[in-house]
Amino acid sequence: MRFIALIIVLLAFLPQESRADPPVPAPAAVRLNFSRTALGTPWAEGVADRVTGRAVTADDPVRIASVSKLVVALGVMRLVEAGTLDLDRDVSDYLGWPLRNPAYPDTKITLRLLLSHRSSLVDDIDYALPFNVSMVQALSEWKAWDAAHAPGSYFHYANLNFPVIASVMESATGERFDRLMARLVFMPLTLDACFNWTTCPDAAVARAVTLYDATGKAIRDDNQGLRPACPIVPAEDGGCDLSRWQAGYNGASFSPQGGVRISARDLARIGQMLLNNGGNFLSKASVDLLLTPVWTYDGHNGVTGETTPGTICRYGLATHTLATRADGCRDDLFGDGIAWVGHSGEAYGLRSGLWIDRKRGTGVAYFMTAVPVNAPLGKDTNFTRAEVEVARER
Repeated sequence: MRFIALIIVLLAFLPQESRADPPVPAPAAVRLNFSRTALGTPWAEGVADRVTGRAVTADDPVRIASVSKLVVALGVMRLVEAGTLDLDRDVSDYLGWPLRNPAYPDTKITLRLLLSHRSSLVDDIDYALPFNVSMVQALSEWKAWDAAHAPGSYFHYANLNFPVIASVMESATGERFDRLMARLVFMPLTLDACFNWTTCPDAAVARAVTLYDATGKAIRDDNQGLRPACPIVPAEDGGCDLSRWQAGYNGASFSPQGGVRISARDLARIGQMLLNNGGNFLSKASVDLLLTPVWTYDGHNGVTGETTPGTICRYGLATHTLATRADGCRDDLFGDGIAWVGHSGEAYGLRSGLWIDRKRGTGVAYFMTAVPVNAPLGKDTNFTRAEVEVARER
């Protein structure tokens, strides 16, 4: 496996003083290929917890980062199919207050725009809002908005869209977001998954993958097998009293933009559901809607990535499609020219992905930890070399 050799390359990008420290165990990496009907034999390398030396497996839950957005979209579509939500209705109707870009006060914002990052929200404010801060308060800041582009006219990937979506979901149902997602998605698909550990069983919490940076410092889920003392973004005074929760007040509390804890095996099962056109979970029409691009980069109609230009050039409803043939696009993660569709993740040293090839009926779920912030990119793609090595080993 070339991944070990790649780690040696990545370590060369660490600061000199870090390289002088004692070596740390290899990063964790897991990959699981699947088809419509079967899961392949998982490949796993490294440790989930460097304190205990516990080896990582395909059944260990990890904070999967922005692949969480696709999971949230599944919950939205369940509510759309139930008639509770409408993708094209002004979300102000659900929130009970006007959600507007101050520069375009007459243009409504819908779930379709929020899910596809065309709402004109930008990440120039902290989207991890303290528990006591309301969405209406946070979004009253001008810098939360793109003043140069009206909603619907421009693609700008922004995590902030998803706390708004969570607030809409709570307002429409009266249910707390983490519990709502358990009811809508995790329980029907029999997934051992959750947001911020709240609805996962103790056994899953005990198997958590700790996220490390490239120097070996633990930066997320270093909980020694225990539940975190506070599963939400605390209030500004440090408070964590969930009895003060109010539906729709602050959809950021349970990290809808990236807070799903899920194993590679369960992530692959989501991929299988999508390959099977929704199965008994969603209609084929809903799956098609999620996976079909609504935005394609044309040179001037959006930003082609979150942190790395060229990696997002086609986007649907919380899904992106790879291998776009356009100037400025280097999004062919698999190097095969195939339009894989799914979502990637990047946060706290982790890189992750869930991708399916609908024509061939195959897919892959993967993650790796301790990837340096400025990790080298692939030769033929702007995804990192680490991702390329793990994703392409099929």
